[in-house]
Amino acid sequence: MDPVKQGTDALFILLGAVMVLAMHSGFAFLELGTVRKKNQVNALVKILVDFAVSTIAYFFIGYLVAYGVQFMSGAGTLAQKNGYELVKFFFLLTFAAAIPAIISGGIAERARFGPQLIATAVLVGLVYPFFEGAVWGGRFGLQGWIKALTGFEFHDFAGSVVVHAMGGWIGLVAVLLLGARHNRYRKDGAMSAHPPSSIPFLALGAWVLAVGWFGFNVMSAQTIDKISGLVAVNSLMAMAGGTLVAVLLGRNDPGFAYNGPLAGLVAVCAGSDVMHPAGALVVGGVAGAIFVVLFTLTQNRWKIDDVLGVWPLHGLCGAWGGVACGLFGSTALGGLGGVSLAAQLLGTAAGVLWALVAGSLVYGTLKATTGLRLSAEEEHEGADLSIHRIGATPEREASW
Repeated sequence: MDPVKQGTDALFILLGAVMVLAMHSGFAFLELGTVRKKNQVNALVKILVDFAVSTIAYFFIGYLVAYGVQFMSGAGTLAQKNGYELVKFFFLLTFAAAIPAIISGGIAERARFGPQLIATAVLVGLVYPFFEGAVWGGRFGLQGWIKALTGFEFHDFAGSVVVHAMGGWIGLVAVLLLGARHNRYRKDGAMSAHPPSSIPFLALGAWVLAVGWFGFNVMSAQTIDKISGLVAVNSLMAMAGGTLVAVLLGRNDPGFAYNGPLAGLVAVCAGSDVMHPAGALVVGGVAGAIFVVLFTLTQNRWKIDDVLGVWPLHGLCGAWGGVACGLFGSTALGGLGGVSLAAQLLGTAAGVLWALVAGSLVYGTLKATTGLRLSAEEEHEGADLSIHRIGATPEREASW
């Protein structure tokens, strides 16, 4: 049965990789639908090229940093066990590439193309794999330190903190260093509203992300014998909770309605394998509330121009998910146990701190050397024409 098991495991994780790869099109269309029309092409191209750069950086450097595994051996060696190690890399790559995809939404409409690709290479090659390896690879001593202090390791089944909080908090640093879009916050205290350019595309992006998320969470088991329907139903319940609370607090605003399920899914990643479905519903609902309230505060009161709200959605809801795992994963609240609130707090804090420090180094260095944002003229013209020389919907055909 071993060859059958090996082949089944390879197929299982390959299907997960393909589902999470599809999520990157969701990132693209979510951003496309949110930004103004003059920046839609840039949203589409950024996500694709970021993924390509991420693939190279993670294959040659990042995976080695995270797990101590390199692929510079013969194809015969790589093909062993039906190539399971290769498709495992593919699966984990799609997680790593989510970091620049998350950041992209926050810095939309005014970031330069080249410097962001440099940031992508460094983040996916070094910054993200360091924390990924510390949590999931058992490297660098973090888990041993947390266990020595609390008696438990930090538990993050599918990446509420490792992926989402990491991307969201790095994104916050990038947004703050870039500054707000031109004329977004005026000197007289008024704000220029920039409503989504396409609610249908925004909704499409959210739906693709939500569907792919079941590969993101369920296939994090990585082998077929560890698959759990509990993970799937907990993801479903968190999605429902996030949606309903966001619609209620957001007063039926479609932008909130379609980010609500994503907030719930971000938060449930960490504890989806240990929570009771009722607990997952609460976790998702709280995440929906976090997104609506904090998105409104960041945009209107604190004047932080985070275009897609990646800090509240991924940064804060991801951190909430890391902490919530320690609460709702406990047997006292119907969970499977084996988790500790203290360990979750320490692990989450470590992830946030690393994201802030590393993000400041990467984007601070780029700002001081190459510069991060488009010129005022380029921003006014739009990233589509300034960078890509074509708009999403050209007004007329070429004369020739």
